[in-house]
Amino acid sequence: MRKKFWRPLLLGLLLGGTGRAAMAQAPSEEIRLNQVGFYPAAPKVAVVVGELKETVFHVKTADGKKTVFSGKLAPMKPAEFSKKPTRVADFSSLRQTGTFVLEIPGKGTSYTFEVKPKVHEAVAAASIKGFYYQRTFSELPQQYAGQWPRPAGHPDTQVLIHPSAASPQRPAGSVISSPRGWYDAGDYNKYIVNSGITMGTLLSGYEDFPEYFQKQSLNIPESGNQVPDLLDEVLWNLRWMLTMQDPQDGGVYHKLTNPAFDGIIMPHQAQNPRYVVQKGTAASLDFAAVMAQASRVYGKFPKAFPGLADSCLTAATKAFAWAQQNPKVEYNQEAINKEFQPQISTGAYGDKDFQDEFIWAAAELYLTTKQDRYYTAVNLFPDDKMPLPSWGQVRLLGYYSLARFSKELTPVAKKDLPLLQKRLVAFADELMAGAHDRAYRTVMGKTERDYNWGSSSNAANQGIALLQAFRITSDRKYLHAALSNLDYLLGRNATGFSFVTGYGQKSTRHPHHRPSMADGIAEPVPGLLAGGPNGQANRQDKCPTYTATSPDEMYTDDDCSYASNEIAINWNAPLVYLANGLEALLQKE
Repeated sequence: MRKKFWRPLLLGLLLGGTGRAAMAQAPSEEIRLNQVGFYPAAPKVAVVVGELKETVFHVKTADGKKTVFSGKLAPMKPAEFSKKPTRVADFSSLRQTGTFVLEIPGKGTSYTFEVKPKVHEAVAAASIKGFYYQRTFSELPQQYAGQWPRPAGHPDTQVLIHPSAASPQRPAGSVISSPRGWYDAGDYNKYIVNSGITMGTLLSGYEDFPEYFQKQSLNIPESGNQVPDLLDEVLWNLRWMLTMQDPQDGGVYHKLTNPAFDGIIMPHQAQNPRYVVQKGTAASLDFAAVMAQASRVYGKFPKAFPGLADSCLTAATKAFAWAQQNPKVEYNQEAINKEFQPQISTGAYGDKDFQDEFIWAAAELYLTTKQDRYYTAVNLFPDDKMPLPSWGQVRLLGYYSLARFSKELTPVAKKDLPLLQKRLVAFADELMAGAHDRAYRTVMGKTERDYNWGSSSNAANQGIALLQAFRITSDRKYLHAALSNLDYLLGRNATGFSFVTGYGQKSTRHPHHRPSMADGIAEPVPGLLAGGPNGQANRQDKCPTYTATSPDEMYTDDDCSYASNEIAINWNAPLVYLANGLEALLQKE
């Protein structure tokens, strides 16, 4: 695999980040902070790692000539997992705007950062634009793709029905057309289950902050069409999802895939046959939820998308009905491979418990149709658990939507609203508990469980949960707690990396992402969120460049590290919500 060289300052300049040459000396990697910057009136925290005799810090202009703030470092505290000594520099009271560095006598200076309103505007937009670079079917011309243009890949207009998906009307080997959609992750396949949480999160972002997204321009082909660019981008995947429903019975195919992963080649070079595989309960319910929500959202643009809202709702009701008739159809790839050829070895996204998918789909259909029968079709509150969203656990997406439309609930649901709001706030309180006492003062990192595969999405999804609590209570402590997790993603963490490609002077440079690995361009595609520290990563992918042993440091910026450094649409989606939501809510700070 080709390795790219490390050019952090140049990358920041190319992408409009904070990559200006600050001082002659190299920045200290032991000073960890949000490498993009801070809002003038919001909290501002950095963490210094390692032994230190000095007790003071200074914030200086980027040229190092003027001190604009000085303060005392907090007492030393061992990091929770590595036990390395850490000290906090809190400069929240600095309100002056500009480009600065943090100087620690005996350590050196930090990477440059900015203090200004709308400080995360660029990274928030880039997190959405990252989906454009994942488009299948269409070429990415330089006009929109900048230095990352490429030919169209995977038209998917001649897709085969896998024997596991065969039906009397669509026997094995018959051909369907299933174009558009996004590449799921570092690979070139398309998965309904993972598209489910991705689309639900993006549509929720729009429903929560419509005015903000209405003003945003991303320079994609659809820009300027009187529809928010976010919704134009989401539509690219929505139209693909609609092709994944069997028109005969309403069931939804689990994924569109090669039998095996493509090699490290560009999309247009991949020519292997593609299949849709078995219909399943999880895929059908995730599809139903997305289509019901999309019907609400795109129904507000009838002139731009005539009939789309009705088509989405019809598809949603059919998929939900199929799932009710087939409530336990698991996608078990191992079992499928024992029975059918060709064998499939791409991402399984297998799930055995569909209670959460039923809850999400029922909630979205209820809110869209206003029909109580959907609310009562399943037990929406089977217990008092509040599991953080992930592709295999989508219950809270339904809860967020019910809370979002609290004023529009019918009596059957309104009676449950106080308890639902109480649980959402209590969940946020549980996430926040102890954050101020931890070494990095972020909500992320409460336990080792935070550092699993795709841990960056945990940080982003925790941030969304905190923003939900803010929307319910208007208490800014939740807003600032959510901001701490964006700080985490952009550099205030135990690795010192900004996990968003192209943003921060020490950002992910070598993601496990086939186009970024095969395009011959030094800089990776920007705006993509790397998976992040994974306590089991070195055992899962055997990449030889891991050096850390503690779970919060188990990350290596190497494209062989698919267990810590891959990208995925379901990780980028909560980053979109968190970064854009904070921009919408903190524009005046």
